[in-house]
Amino acid sequence: MQATNIDEVVAVLDEIIRDYRNRSSRLAYFPALYRAVTVRVRDGIAANQFDDGERMNQLDTAFANRYFAALEADRSGDAAPRAWQVAFEAAQRPGVMILQHLLLGMNAHINYDLPIATADITGAAPLTAVQKDFMTINSILSALLDPVQAALGEFSPMLDVLDRVGGRTDEAIASFSILHARDEAWHEATRLAREAPAHRDRSVLSLDRRVALRAEHLIVPGGVLGHAIGLIAHTESDDVAAVTNRLLEIH
Repeated sequence: MQATNIDEVVAVLDEIIRDYRNRSSRLAYFPALYRAVTVRVRDGIAANQFDDGERMNQLDTAFANRYFAALEADRSGDAAPRAWQVAFEAAQRPGVMILQHLLLGMNAHINYDLPIATADITGAAPLTAVQKDFMTINSILSALLDPVQAALGEFSPMLDVLDRVGGRTDEAIASFSILHARDEAWHEATRLAREAPAHRDRSVLSLDRRVALRAEHLIVPGGVLGHAIGLIAHTESDDVAAVTNRLLEIH
């Protein structure tokens, strides 16, 4: 289950979404949102928004293939990266919000997969060669925040409780997981690109552990926020197909 270009990435995502939706698995939510991001990147490549569209095609594909590989490992009973294991296992946990499932996927994919894929794709070229195009993705992701919030609000009637508990906590969490996470991903990619190959595996393992710990915190944040999340999750729609289809409408 590996793609060779961004069009194939979308096709593989469609298969994953269809499978999870048919099984009423909440793991359908992240790939549905990820599809929207990928389509926007593909459109950006076609519109020459990037300095190097072909390199962005390659990066997007390598990036997606890391998610596909983790998913395939989990399905076959092999060990997926711990950051992804936490996200996958959350589907069996009660009291996890739709928003949390999205953030867990983004946490693993952006904080763990992205720096590795970025460091790999540059090869012998300096990492700064891809920096501008890497940062262009931030504006694409930012444009999705409001549509995603609107979509979630249709199925999570008490989502605004997060506002009252933490003062726009929902947006703060989303911004951290997308924009702040991409800044961290760039920092990690820079570090990995400078490292000697002999030290690389150890650094990747350390990164995986840190991202997994962050994932655990996303599931059980503790305090008043933790109680609010339990209440919100209890009142959310459990119609996986409907939620997934709504996320697929985001373009």
